[in-house]
Amino acid sequence: MAGLNGARILVTRPVAQAENLCGLIESRGGVPVRFPTLEIAARQPEAQAVQDAETGDWLIFTSSNAVDFAIPAFGGKMPGWRGARIAAVGAATADALRRAGCAVDCVPAGEFSSEGLLAEPALQQVAGLRCTIVRGVGGREKLADGLRARGATVAYLEVYSRNRPAADIGGLRADLHAQRLAAVTATSVEALQNLVAILDGEAIERLRQIGLVVASERIGQNAEQLGFKRIAVSPQPTDAAILETLTTLLNGENSGGSN
Repeated sequence: MAGLNGARILVTRPVAQAENLCGLIESRGGVPVRFPTLEIAARQPEAQAVQDAETGDWLIFTSSNAVDFAIPAFGGKMPGWRGARIAAVGAATADALRRAGCAVDCVPAGEFSSEGLLAEPALQQVAGLRCTIVRGVGGREKLADGLRARGATVAYLEVYSRNRPAADIGGLRADLHAQRLAAVTATSVEALQNLVAILDGEAIERLRQIGLVVASERIGQNAEQLGFKRIAVSPQPTDAAILETLTTLLNGENSGGSN
């Protein structure tokens, strides 16, 4: 098994979500450099939105964050959903739902994304059904648009917000100037955009030359637009898959991503 051989890897995940990936990097012989470019904060939705979610036909969770922050939004524990079916955008989200005591009725068999969820048979015939998408503030409209096109009524239950944290970038600038970073990981478009936004001049140009591992083709396309030169797309957004893509990239093999 190829190792990371002491390579320093910039991890941009929020603090609460970074430890597993950092631990995997360390287990493979790398050095994780924690630099969160997103801060996740709880948001209490309006009472009517919560009530509507409880009494609808489908509850669709877009991330494990959506699951975690839905619990306090519903007063400390998941409600019985009163017969609503539950969908998860990916495996990690489905696992979070099961840990919260919820049965998961629909999760993509392959691509963990809005597109993958919309391709599932369970969400083909939704005309006349009420669907609530549980998510953070903002985000893509692809899932809602797809369900509405099939005749569903769609509402959002936004249970957290994503903010750019205040950051001391002195250490990052020094690492970039001294070319001490071997790669960067980014698991959302917003995290990558925030990373670029806090840098300028020489630091940005050096950042663009470093190997970048992203969690989806969509993030990879955004990275190309931002000027990154060496992009590897993980086949799944899981920590294990990101680690394998990172290891492959740094060992000079064909990563299977875009370049």
